Amino acid sequence: MNAKISFSNLSAGNEAGSGTELIRRLRKAMDEADAVVIGAGAGLSASAGFTYAGERFRKYFSDFAEKYGFSDMYSGGFYPFASPEEFWAYWSRYIFINRYMDAPKPVYDDLLELVGDKDYFVITTNVDHCFQKAGFDKKRLFYTQGDYGLFQCSEPCCQETFDNESQIRRMMERQNDMRIPSGLLPVCPHCGKPLTMNLRADDLFVEDEGWHRAAERYQEFLRTRGSGRILFLELGVGYNTAGIIKYPFWRMTAEDHKAAYACVNDGEAVCPEEIERQSICINGDIGEVLRVLVGEADGLDGR
Repeated sequence: MNAKISFSNLSAGNEAGSGTELIRRLRKAMDEADAVVIGAGAGLSASAGFTYAGERFRKYFSDFAEKYGFSDMYSGGFYPFASPEEFWAYWSRYIFINRYMDAPKPVYDDLLELVGDKDYFVITTNVDHCFQKAGFDKKRLFYTQGDYGLFQCSEPCCQETFDNESQIRRMMERQNDMRIPSGLLPVCPHCGKPLTMNLRADDLFVEDEGWHRAAERYQEFLRTRGSGRILFLELGVGYNTAGIIKYPFWRMTAEDHKAAYACVNDGEAVCPEEIERQSICINGDIGEVLRVLVGEADGLDGR
């Protein structure tokens, strides 16, 4: 069956009752689910404190802001730096704080506490590796858009990626006056062309062997859990990459009357009217909702 969903007819879900009652409904859906498919977007990491503007930007990039005039990390990523040494001074710092530092708030830890004993799989457009750092099973993770922790050839001459932690740390340690030494510029070990980040920005994005294995595991998970009750749990997913998580979650929920769809998003929690009866839409901070859910679980365990 291929359910037809009209994306133009959106609803805030069945919002009868208070926010607390909606959270209790979500807790019940999680308890009753045979499998949980988590779809995570940028809003989840933002709730965990990985913000790209404001105080965090000023703390780590005040020198770049003063010299170049941009006011957030995202904008800085597109700045036409005059030299690769300046480019990598910026990006090594960017990657270090968003990939190799822990998130300021324990949002991912709370999520793992909720689903760690469940049959779960995670698909995410986030590239900050927060799931694996929190202890999620790496064989249950599919990072569709890349990883700040990987380089790829800019050509690319091969469908291969390269771990960058040691190189990024050296760039951080040795940068001076917003430049890195020329000898630290990363180059492809095969062709000698510059390396770049393994981030999906255009058709040059490298989908390496690990990417394809993760994609296959995700599809296998969906195929083999179809007879049970699946909860599609969407956390902080916007519309920039809705075709990767949001729209497929809506479609799969519509095609399976046993499935449930839950969306937690601050101000953007909606669903199509066709799946309104199967949906729980919670407008609020993801971290706060997860903390309440963890408290609900602790309360249930204590009874």
